[in-house]
Amino acid sequence: MKEVELTDPYTIPYRGIYVVCDEENKNAEIIEHTNCYSGAAWSRFHYARSPLIQQARAVGDMTRYLMSTGACDLSLQPSVAAAGIESVVVEGDEVSITYAGLGGGGVGATKCRAFAQGVLRYDVSESGGGKAAKGTIVVPRRERVLIGIDDTDTKEEGATWSMTHNIATALNCNESVYLSHSLVQLFPVSAKTQNCVSTVLEFGCVSKEAKEELLENLEAALLKYSVSDETGMVVLSSFEASKMEEYSTMCRSGELTKDIAMEHAQKNGVDVRLGGNGVIGALASLAWFARPDESVDLEAKL
Repeated sequence: MKEVELTDPYTIPYRGIYVVCDEENKNAEIIEHTNCYSGAAWSRFHYARSPLIQQARAVGDMTRYLMSTGACDLSLQPSVAAAGIESVVVEGDEVSITYAGLGGGGVGATKCRAFAQGVLRYDVSESGGGKAAKGTIVVPRRERVLIGIDDTDTKEEGATWSMTHNIATALNCNESVYLSHSLVQLFPVSAKTQNCVSTVLEFGCVSKEAKEELLENLEAALLKYSVSDETGMVVLSSFEASKMEEYSTMCRSGELTKDIAMEHAQKNGVDVRLGGNGVIGALASLAWFARPDESVDLEAKL
């Protein structure tokens, strides 16, 4: 018989909580990396009713809340609306999030989130049992950095999706958090190695300096490990990527030239870091960040 010894039986700390903001701090995306998917699913169901939330969805073991910043009044009710996000306030380079919940939802709203990676400081009330509880955590304000990559392999060796994930994992740090990875199916052109798939990486960076260090290191790693002379790497620093949807649809519907790709990159403010023919597919991947279940389907629409 094995005796179970638990230091804190009622706390399951989140692996990480990160907040990406738009340039005007009017919208934010809270990204919670969970250690207990079912608990996160319960939260997502209840939090989706919070007035500030525009969209709540799961991407793997992360829950993503697209929100309006500000504060609201929550009307908590057992079983049907037992927890929520009360406020998201951006002040300088920090974001304060206040969660509230009843019973077990209060435990999640307080200690489970307070002890997550990425939290700078917290203020929580007592929770558990029949109590109503609140918890405020403070995390760094981040900006979204999207990196599209294609053509790192040849017909003899390599695979872009796996190499890019391994590089992103190696570069993941508190200043530049690796948030998502999507494989994007493209139109099967004649120059493809096999499956004609590009990759988009998503990071959340706390500063311009952190972003530039990330990009320099990622570019150097691609040059080191790519086995192709036509690697493409493009960067879009933006809260959302809707302006790339038209080009992506074109690239998933037919064969494009590099000249067309470069024209769209320039028009939409995309930084071309490596300009091989892979830039065609790399550019098309940007619009599909954090949508890995849809991006693999050539019939899926943006």
